[in-house]
Amino acid sequence: SILMADDDADDRFLVQAACEDNNIPHHILFFEDGEQLLNHLSTTSGDNAPSFILLDLNMPKRDGREVLKVLKSDKQLRSIPIIIFSTSKAPDDVNSSYFLGANSYVVKPSSYEHLKDVIQKISDFWLNTAMIPS
Repeated sequence: SILMADDDADDRFLVQAACEDNNIPHHILFFEDGEQLLNHLSTTSGDNAPSFILLDLNMPKRDGREVLKVLKSDKQLRSIPIIIFSTSKAPDDVNSSYFLGANSYVVKPSSYEHLKDVIQKISDFWLNTAMIPS
């Protein structure tokens, strides 16, 4: 599966549509905030770990930075690839995300066509090209 934590309902809808339009065969689960994502992952066994997580930075309850810090400090969850998927281009956000252990940082595209392309590239890389721990 693929997990996405983002408080913007429109962004969740567009990513779902892009996955469907690109025929990405993985099930995608959506969470409205970092706390929901962490609660879900706390019940996930190693066999059911997601292929990767798309993580927004600015969310209520627990933001992406907090979630990233928790995930990368957990022995069972730290190997899950985390792609920061944010509207922010701020160098401080990019730098702090990598410092906290993000595997990639992608700025959300402004058009649906570009979003489809970005989602396809992310999926191709993390699902078909990169070797990730099982």
